[in-house]
Amino acid sequence: MTVNLKSPGVLARLRQSDLWWSFTHQRSAVFAAVLLTVLIVSAFTAPLYAPQNPFDPAQLELWNAEIPPIWLEGGQWPYLLGTDTQGRDILSAILYGSRISILIGIASVVFALVIGIGTGLVAGYYGGFVENALMRVGDILLSIPTILIAILVSAIVRELLPPNLREIGAGAVLVLAIVLSGWVQYARTVRAQTAVERRKEYVQAAQLLKVPARRIMFSHILPNTLTPILVAATLNFGMAILTEATLSFLGIGMPPSQPSLGTLIRIGNQFLFSGMWWIVLFPVLQLCLLVVSVNLLGDWLRDALNPKLR
Repeated sequence: MTVNLKSPGVLARLRQSDLWWSFTHQRSAVFAAVLLTVLIVSAFTAPLYAPQNPFDPAQLELWNAEIPPIWLEGGQWPYLLGTDTQGRDILSAILYGSRISILIGIASVVFALVIGIGTGLVAGYYGGFVENALMRVGDILLSIPTILIAILVSAIVRELLPPNLREIGAGAVLVLAIVLSGWVQYARTVRAQTAVERRKEYVQAAQLLKVPARRIMFSHILPNTLTPILVAATLNFGMAILTEATLSFLGIGMPPSQPSLGTLIRIGNQFLFSGMWWIVLFPVLQLCLLVVSVNLLGDWLRDALNPKLR
């Protein structure tokens, strides 16, 4: 008699895990996940259904400027949320702007993770002078406000790049500014975890077997330090979106030709008390929904992965 034993698949193991049970029994986490999914999918599928491309000047209709939302008197289809003073559809601008904000947030977190994890592993594994030197650099960058870093980076880039490339590189400047001040948190966390792990027997055994240091750090130590990193990355994703919006609102972020949510808020802010409140209100609501949903997921993940709360 033969017995066919099949190991459960990834989805089956996920459904049987404590993490999935915690997620399905936390209403705020489920709500945040559904909301964030809807916001991301709608932003990246905007070209399929958005009334216009707000980045294309040829599609802007000045004769349809300052139209109120469709449920108010004077509203017109297909401008569900109205238009601004240039005839730009607010809904289209929000969807396309959300895509820029989300991409900048993802890129900032990914690059900060790569730099922070690598720096933290090296500092925690080798210790001594290497650790002190790397951590002091991090402390210096952490002491400088992100806004000041963005101003300095933007000024340098404006001097180095020709005028026709400055607007194209605006997103890269924002990512660089956020990464320069964001990788330190990951580096500190990984350095502390690595300093503990390197004293354990499995690391010492690998060292006795002459396993290369790079393999020990990335194959043995890193997997045991990922839990706090995942939590920090989730929370910092929302913070990166909010930082980008702040910098763009101050005029040192995305240009009006490629508006992010922060740029839309800056443009609409001047019309807040002139009767055209929809130009600024709906981008603000979209930004709030994005940040709140990410933070709710981060709070749930932090509690779910905390062994003291199990």
